[in-house]
Amino acid sequence: MNPVWQAYLHNHQAIIENNCVIHFGNIPSELQHTQTNTIITDLSHFDLIRFSGNDARVFLQSQLTCDIHQVSMHSARYGSYCTAKGRILTNFTLWQQNDDVIMELPANLSASILKRFNIYVLRAKVKLSLANADLVRIGLAGTHALSLIQDILNLPLNGHESLELIEHESTHIICLPQQRFELITSIDNAPFLWERLSAQAKPVGIACWNWLTIQAGIPIILAETQEMFLPQMINLDVIGGISFKKGCYPGQEIVARTHYLGTIKRRMHLAHIDTAEIIEPGDILFSENIEDQSCGTIVNVAPSPQGGFDVLAVIQQNSLDCCTIHWKSLTGPTLELMPLPYSLSL
Repeated sequence: MNPVWQAYLHNHQAIIENNCVIHFGNIPSELQHTQTNTIITDLSHFDLIRFSGNDARVFLQSQLTCDIHQVSMHSARYGSYCTAKGRILTNFTLWQQNDDVIMELPANLSASILKRFNIYVLRAKVKLSLANADLVRIGLAGTHALSLIQDILNLPLNGHESLELIEHESTHIICLPQQRFELITSIDNAPFLWERLSAQAKPVGIACWNWLTIQAGIPIILAETQEMFLPQMINLDVIGGISFKKGCYPGQEIVARTHYLGTIKRRMHLAHIDTAEIIEPGDILFSENIEDQSCGTIVNVAPSPQGGFDVLAVIQQNSLDCCTIHWKSLTGPTLELMPLPYSLSL
């Protein structure tokens, strides 16, 4: 987190730990407001990697599951970066800024991913660098988020599409699923935006944005879940994070074979777990049909405004078809499945 921006947020009652805004005084109140009203939050728990140079796009096309040609000045893209065995090291949002490509990914993964990318640059004309010091990201969500952006930036957004990228003076806006928007702006312009938006949107911490992301069915691979999943297991094929028409990339053969042979035995689902115990990404799930073997894994978790936790979890299909799914053990709390905002029938 940029130290100037951190000081600004601290002066506006933000409680910050490890470069993340945890809350603005009352997490339960913030969660309740998030469910029904409009909220604003800082997104510094994500890092930005900037790819620049004449070969940047060719390099990325050879490394990522998504099609870099679909990333433009008007369109962002989801994608993932895999091992040779097709297991996800990180997933991300990708967009274009001027002639550069920007990758947004969890902050605790950026150093290792940047190091891995640099190994494969070789003689390509590509420069990789962190862009966190230059750019601030602000999340805005809720029933009045769209009208706030329209009024404050004097910018018509009627008919916007998911992952549409809009450039406005010193601010880029990514239109995200489920009434969410990400505003990327300079450190100099960020206080102005925050002041204007927070006058009508409640400032909230990381848990609230995580909950909204889970409700949208958008996964975030964290350190605890690296190399656990193929891209299809976390529904990246459904949300546009995989291209099956592009050339080779690490893990491409396995990802393509899984797609064309129809062998996806585990998929990500949205669920609620009614418990006061702390749930963590990477926690395992159980069902009676497998007994002592795990039938699934927690991908992401956030406290629910209704109490307990809402989760995204990868679960084996044959367990879902016949059994109740339990957290941590066969006697643990059960998962109450909820509908995703998109269909898994491909």
